[in-house]
Amino acid sequence: MSPWRAAWRIVLGLRHVFVGLRTIATQFDAANEATRQALVQAWSVQLLQLLGVELRTVGRVTQGGMVVANHISWLDIVVMNAANPVRFVSKSDVKAWPLVGKLIVGAGTLFIERASRRDAMRVVHQIAGFLSEGKTVAVFPEGTTGDGKGLLPFHANLFQAAIAADAQVWPVGIRFTNPGTGEISMAPAYIGDDTLVGSIWRTLRRGPVLATVTVGEPQRCQNRDRRAWARHMQTEVAQLIGQ
Repeated sequence: MSPWRAAWRIVLGLRHVFVGLRTIATQFDAANEATRQALVQAWSVQLLQLLGVELRTVGRVTQGGMVVANHISWLDIVVMNAANPVRFVSKSDVKAWPLVGKLIVGAGTLFIERASRRDAMRVVHQIAGFLSEGKTVAVFPEGTTGDGKGLLPFHANLFQAAIAADAQVWPVGIRFTNPGTGEISMAPAYIGDDTLVGSIWRTLRRGPVLATVTVGEPQRCQNRDRRAWARHMQTEVAQLIGQ
């Protein structure tokens, strides 16, 4: 995509962010959970279209539970919400992102101070409460973004919420590829020294990008402790992304 066209897409994207903020401010308080999810999904689908990202889904989360997925980019939340809107758990520093941070806060994201064990326990209790109500909460057990070519070890702490609520866990694999070659696309990557703006610009300039969200079979604890369950779900997600 030419620089001028990419710049125009960014302008349209910023406008779309403001539309999202207005929707949260004017419609979310009076809306039920299903309506909110429908609004989030529609907004996410439109943003992917603006960015030139094609979405392909394989399987679907059909019941409440905890969703565990690999983490590559800021774009993960958008593609997952476009495929199957859920409540996310994210690092607290996301709240400081310009504009987008306010959007993520308004959408009901749960935030965690990953360096604080006490805060992790607070979030575990929050997640368990939502899961006990039959709701769906998505987490990225790697704790940070990877390059999409492999998986970082899954942290086990948040699996305790599913154990406490006796909830099922859905493995989900996310892949970004070049639709022409099928090779992994590094355009949406958000690792190392990448900035949010730089990653968005690269996604636009190097596109098109195919985002594939693959949902595996849900599983219950089956008397495993959280560490054993985390290791098993890491294997499941690895298989979903072809690793």
